[in-house]
Formats: sequence, structure tokens, C-alpha cells
Amino acid sequence: MSPRAYWKGSLKLSLVTCPIALYPGSTQAERTHFHQINTKTGHRLRQQMVDEQTGRVVDKDHKGRGYELSKGKYVEIEEEELDAVKLESTHTIEIDDFVPAEDIDERYLDKPYYVVPNGKAGADAFVVIRDAMKRKEKVALARVVLSNREHVIALKPLGKGLLGTTLRYPYELRDEDDYFDDIPSPRVSKDMVDLASHILDKKASKFDPDKFKDKYEAALKALVKRKAAGKTIEIPEEMAEESNVIDLMDALKQSLGRKKAATPSAKGKKRVPARRNRKRKAA
Repeated sequence: MSPRAYWKGSLKLSLVTCPIALYPGSTQAERTHFHQINTKTGHRLRQQMVDEQTGRVVDKDHKGRGYELSKGKYVEIEEEELDAVKLESTHTIEIDDFVPAEDIDERYLDKPYYVVPNGKAGADAFVVIRDAMKRKEKVALARVVLSNREHVIALKPLGKGLLGTTLRYPYELRDEDDYFDDIPSPRVSKDMVDLASHILDKKASKFDPDKFKDKYEAALKALVKRKAAGKTIEIPEEMAEESNVIDLMDALKQSLGRKKAATPSAKGKKRVPARRNRKRKAA
């Protein structure tokens, strides 16, 4: 069964328009999911909405939306009132700007979508827009209404189609200074940085997502399979925490496969034979 389009509409560049469809570019369908169950009966549990003051279950007719003005004080917003600010879904992605891909801060990237021509009628226009973007090596910035909210979406060529990625708004990002300001600035030697650079060179490779293995997901599947077969699950013992106290230079050298820096010891010292010492004293 072919995937179902998440959104259908038109892509517009100036006077050029073509029908398109958006398909989600990611999925969690293959991830292991659990349900809440009653351990006495084995039956699945269903969640209910409960009034936090009375403890009573609230029926569907009395469920509503409220915005918290202050602690425990809400202003009720009716569904019809939300329609007053509802954006008109024009089903058109209109390109506003073209920017270099490197100009887009990765923190703004949100959800990926595959953009394809919807039918053969607009395929020519779609290919023209796609190939022009390839030639200029630009990313298009456009606006699209999804789930009643307007999103900025970045479009760039990907194979025979386009990759559309919705972008976060600035107010959705936290200020990095709130987290980075307390990072100390110790002085490190050039030798240490050189060693670290060599490690980077040794581990240099090309990006290959096929190398990514979700070990936890694999372990979950194996656990479920063993439990379903009636086998016992052995609980591993807790590992002792390793000390964080390390010699940074030694750690860098060992990472490169070099031997740990030698430290003076009684065994390591060269001893002069007693006979030679006596000769020197006699002289």
C-alpha cells in the first residue's frame, strides 16, 4: 500500500505553479511500543480525564480548553473562538526567498517532508523549479499552513524530488548563553590540541546513516521475544562507576595507540654496578 499524503496543494514560484503532495519523511512505526496493562487481568488500560479537584471522571461534553492566567485560574476558550484566529488554508506553498543552505542554523530544523509532484500535469513545472535550485545551489524558504498553524518551510532538491523541512520560530529556541556562560576557559597546551587533532584525522570518515545501530531497540525486541517464549530475563548487576580523574595527555596518547608516558620508578632507574662505583671512589 502506497503511503498517504499528509498535505496536498500547490507549489508557487512567481507565476509558475504546480500541484504537489507532502509525505512525512520520518516515522516511529518500527519502534517498539508498550501499552499500559492491568497486571492482574492482562487487559489493556484506558486513560480517562479526571477533575483534579473532585476526582470525578469528566465526560466528553464537558471537556474544553483553558489558558492558565495565574495558578489555578483559567480563561475558557471555545472551539468557535479559535476559528476566529484560524489561518485560511490556501493549500499553496508560495516561495518567498532563496538562501544558501549554510545560512540556515541547524537548530531551526524541525520535521522533514518529501515533496513530490501530484500527478503528471505539473511535473514539468516541478522539475524546472527543482533543477533551477540545483543549479544555483539555493534553498527556498516558503510558508505553509499545517494543522491550522503557519510554518516556514525550507525546500531543497533531494534526488528526483524536494526535501521540505519545517523550521522552528526564534521564540521556540532557547538562548545558548544560558547554558554556555558557565563553561570555564582553561589554558590547554598546543601539544594536547595537536594530539586531539590527530585523533580526529584517524577517525575521519564519510557520513553513513546505515552505520547507526539502535542497540537499545534491538535489545528491547530480543527481550520481548524471550519473555514471550517463556524464558527468564536475567537482570544485570550494576556496574561500578569509573573514576573521572584522568591524565588528559596520557588519555590522548593512549587514544592514538601510543604508550603511556613513562614515570620514574625504582625499577626504571639504571643502576651503576658497585664495582665501578668503588673504582671511582678509589680514584
